Amino acid sequence: MNDTITFEPGLHREKKVIYIRFEFNTTLNTWVRSLTGVRWSQSKKAWYVIDNKEFRKKFGLTQKTRADTDFMISFHENNRPAMKKFIDTLQLKAYSQSTIKTYTNEFAQLLKVIKHHNVNELSTEKLRSYFLYCITTLKLSENTLHSRINAIKFYFEQVMGRDTLFIDIPRPKKASILPRSINVDEIKRLFEVTKNLKHNTMIKLCYGMGLRVSELVNIKISDIDSHAMRVFIQRSKGKKDRYVNLPDSLLDQLREYYKQYKPKEYLFEGQYGGQYSIRSAQAVFKDALKKAKIHKQVGIHGLRHSFATHLLENGTDIRFIQELLGHRDLKTTLRYTHVTDKSISKIKSPLDLMG
Repeated sequence: MNDTITFEPGLHREKKVIYIRFEFNTTLNTWVRSLTGVRWSQSKKAWYVIDNKEFRKKFGLTQKTRADTDFMISFHENNRPAMKKFIDTLQLKAYSQSTIKTYTNEFAQLLKVIKHHNVNELSTEKLRSYFLYCITTLKLSENTLHSRINAIKFYFEQVMGRDTLFIDIPRPKKASILPRSINVDEIKRLFEVTKNLKHNTMIKLCYGMGLRVSELVNIKISDIDSHAMRVFIQRSKGKKDRYVNLPDSLLDQLREYYKQYKPKEYLFEGQYGGQYSIRSAQAVFKDALKKAKIHKQVGIHGLRHSFATHLLENGTDIRFIQELLGHRDLKTTLRYTHVTDKSISKIKSPLDLMG
């Protein structure tokens, strides 16, 4: 776009929007009308679209970050430079937005507790006392505590270069949690009750290819190779690319979905274009569980667990499953053997053998 066009965040009927203004130009007028969900505001005499990350990226507007003023003022001024440097280092190391958000939240908890005390002056003993407080007073779970330790450890080792500070701080033993899966009959019920073509296709793809929800919403139309019957999964967890098999049984439905919804870039797009949100995908699955009357405490990630479990039950080699799931460590994949070992499930209890 040229200099005659401006993008201005604002409000329209209490909704956050981006106003698009330019002197009349046939080319620009055609372009603006092609934007998904674009509307004309008579009162503002400007075109506008919903304010979301996709349009901000398209228009070159800065994204709101956790370093915004309202976030930084929640800490004492002594520690605001530490948080700024912490976030800068995470971004320079190209950590994912999800990891940056998690680490920032966990590091923020420490800064709020120590108040005006400078975080850079904390000793090993002070940190030990803080983590003990997290266990005994806050009663954090093992996983949450590990996440908090990792974030604080990142600050002192990667930002401050104090590699020896954590040597004498023990870590809690991680709980051994088995993956929660859904059986085949329940999976079929999910498909049957999900009548919306878009939602049904999402659930089938997530299960049929063993995808994380972040991978599902990140699929672009260009990632699908219907001739080779495979889908390119780009920069998934650990920034690792991989290919997964496209189920033969889904090809016709996928083509019908494409004809009906006409996505432009991402396979699944939101109401105003751009990438479908993870939260919306989770809501689709939760609604399907309710309609199917499945009362298990399981999220959409359970479809990925079910994919792996059912492949094992059908005799697929564990190393092939590791590759399809994109696991770096075989130990991660081997968890599913504890869920699905059919030979063990056939063993009779001594109680059943009593005459």
